Amino acid sequence: MTTAPEDWTTPGIFEVAAGVYRIPLPLPNDGLRAVNVYVIVGDDELVCVDSGWALPHSRKLFVEALATLGCGPADIDRFLVTHVHRDHYTQAIALRRDFSTPVSLGEGERLALETILDPNRVPMASQLRQLRLYGAKGLADQIAADVRERDEPDGFEWELPNDWLEDGELVLRSGRRLQIVETPGHTRGHVVFHDQAAELLFAGDHVLPTITPSIGFEPVPSPNPLGDFLGSLERVRRLPDAMLLPAHGAVTASVHARIDELVDHHGRRLDQAMAALHAGAVTAFEVACQLPWTRRERRFDELDMFNQRLAVSETGAHLELLVTQGRATKTLDENVYNYAA
Repeated sequence: MTTAPEDWTTPGIFEVAAGVYRIPLPLPNDGLRAVNVYVIVGDDELVCVDSGWALPHSRKLFVEALATLGCGPADIDRFLVTHVHRDHYTQAIALRRDFSTPVSLGEGERLALETILDPNRVPMASQLRQLRLYGAKGLADQIAADVRERDEPDGFEWELPNDWLEDGELVLRSGRRLQIVETPGHTRGHVVFHDQAAELLFAGDHVLPTITPSIGFEPVPSPNPLGDFLGSLERVRRLPDAMLLPAHGAVTASVHARIDELVDHHGRRLDQAMAALHAGAVTAFEVACQLPWTRRERRFDELDMFNQRLAVSETGAHLELLVTQGRATKTLDENVYNYAA
């Protein structure tokens, strides 16, 4: 174990609290670059929060990090997974195939996983339909062509978990008590784990220290994902403050402080979306093209295709919340949602 480096993605294993270690594992893209897996060490017990993406290099680094603790993948007693995305879930499934390690996931992810595992499913069908409803037909067509070209075996990485998590207390063999808190928004079944005694929050992608989690791009989209997300932020804000242990980014001192920043951000974003509607934008795609993106405030056309699709979906989520709030209206015209202030 070493002192945490300035770059949180640097490989290794880093103690963040008594008996809790952070292992950053690589991702195959230029955006997030890494995901944090947290290892909770107790008396004769090893529990991992999240697992990383099932990639050979990720597994190698994970095994090397565990060896620093004098253990290996076979010694893991359980994976607690915050949500169903590949970078959090699939390495747990791969290791379960080799070591029979139990994997737990939020109950709200059941519908998404069953959809992914449907042998008759067309990959990304619901997401592409959503993009077309949001007025981004050209982008949807590009993504569909890319998916066909890659021809990925969509179901291979996925299996159902051993059990489904719901709100409540989870007591580990070591006596450590984790409060499971359902936090839909980033995904329908996202959960976080609150250790009140140690003042820690294993936050997954619900609260991230420097970026905002994507909203609204799922196999089974929620009708109001941003409303869900803001409600979940409020719920976690009511818990005692804790150290933020995020899936992406460095560990920070206060969950509450970051939640306040996220709420302010989305408030400004709602106002920006309203301004775009007043300026004549009609569809989510048109609104997204008027908004700045990332901390660098880049134009929509400067984003790559992956981030463009997230941007359109997130803009749609903001517009749907404006409709729910009564600040905007929505009509369906030629299979495209039109919004008006």
